[in-house]
Amino acid sequence: MTLALLCSGQGRQDRAMLEMFADDPRAQSILTHAGALLGQDIRTLLQTADDATLFANRTSQILCVARGLAAAACLEPASPFTAAGYSVGEMAAWGVAGIWSPERTLDLTARRAEAMDSASGPDDGLGFVRGLPRDRVEALVARFDCHIAIVNPALLFVVGGKRDDVDRCCASALGEGAASARPIAVHIASHTPRLSNAVAPFRAALEGSAPGRPGRGRTLIGAATASIVSGARDVPGLAAQLDTTIDWAATLEALFERGVDRILELGPGTALADMVRAVDPALDVRAVDDFRSVAGISDWMAR
Repeated sequence: MTLALLCSGQGRQDRAMLEMFADDPRAQSILTHAGALLGQDIRTLLQTADDATLFANRTSQILCVARGLAAAACLEPASPFTAAGYSVGEMAAWGVAGIWSPERTLDLTARRAEAMDSASGPDDGLGFVRGLPRDRVEALVARFDCHIAIVNPALLFVVGGKRDDVDRCCASALGEGAASARPIAVHIASHTPRLSNAVAPFRAALEGSAPGRPGRGRTLIGAATASIVSGARDVPGLAAQLDTTIDWAATLEALFERGVDRILELGPGTALADMVRAVDPALDVRAVDDFRSVAGISDWMAR
């Protein structure tokens, strides 16, 4: 069996996202460091913050990466595995693969979010369009001054731009026969040219981070080129993703080509696992959020 760990992006965080790992000593240093970056105990924040805070870009990115890192630390997969990450989830994937320590990964995630916030317009956002071919989605986003941010399997496209333009683009997509289309709870136009000014400062932070190589038995597939990441030489591609379309469908194809036949999404949420199930229902695919305990996940991984 060949295992892949998928690290999730923003938009699916919730107040219970760390409950499974919050009392596990293997996750404590990660959660403490994330809390320091957020300015308060992370569990308190999840219990008391309003939705605007919970889904704010910097908070959201740190929470989602902390969840992926904490899950991996508690599960301690013993067998060789391949990691890949979706949007900000790629920061978690680089940490899970061992290129950075969890604490360094969180620090760089904060720098990423800060560079994006500085470059972003105040009314930017993302939406999705499902069920139209790519050429028609490209024509739609051009009409509404938007851009394709992420290409997913099964004709699912994330689009970004000014929030009003994204709203109009999604409404027009429905009028043209899309199966579904609507804005999503991400208030920044990630992976579009609207974030071009974020690339250079983020690249500088990455280049100063002393990235190592993936740990023994760990392979990392980067979404920039859907190919194996070896370390420092791949930093420019990770930085360039901020203003460039991500082809997640190609990344999944690269995993399949490497013989991956068991997949676990670290979360939060099950969006990535659901995508894989739609592509190949025969694969053994689960998400952390499918389970009630770390022991249950470990038992599944050990089968």
